[in-house]
Amino acid sequence: MSRAKYVFAAPLLALALSGCGGKSKEEAVAGSYCPSPFLVQDAQSLTRFKPGTGRDPRDIAFQAALTGTGVECEVSRNKLVVSLKLRVTANAGPSVGAGTTSVPYFVRLIDGSGRVSEGRDFNADYKLSTTNPRGASIEEITLSIPFNTPSDLGAYRVAVGLKPTADELEYNRRAVAR
Repeated sequence: MSRAKYVFAAPLLALALSGCGGKSKEEAVAGSYCPSPFLVQDAQSLTRFKPGTGRDPRDIAFQAALTGTGVECEVSRNKLVVSLKLRVTANAGPSVGAGTTSVPYFVRLIDGSGRVSEGRDFNADYKLSTTNPRGASIEEITLSIPFNTPSDLGAYRVAVGLKPTADELEYNRRAVAR
């Protein structure tokens, strides 16, 4: 084949392949509605104490924080698939116990009326100790949002946070007020 034929064949091949596997206009619009996660106030950090009544800094088993979020979306047959990534960190306290340290967290999909349409609780597990005092992980969760028209997706939000007990939540609020 002469050089001139290659020059014409390359654009024709590119044009032919561009029609393969492309997204429809509806899928492209739906993908633009990818819901950004938001951190629930008072659920961004958690201080867990050893069992008992002590709430002195020496009684801290671990402290954890939700330090970052990310999201990617993909449209598939009237369904928006949301791939959520959360960065959870944990630091051992003076009273860290032996074994696994479990940091509880939650993910809630909230629809346009403010109702939780999907919600799950998880744990990020670490082997913390005085010799290994830090842990961090990227937690990956997949959510699925069905839709009839892309505009159905506009009102969805994703709420994320750590899951403190009532006492831990009160401790967090007091710590912020100081």
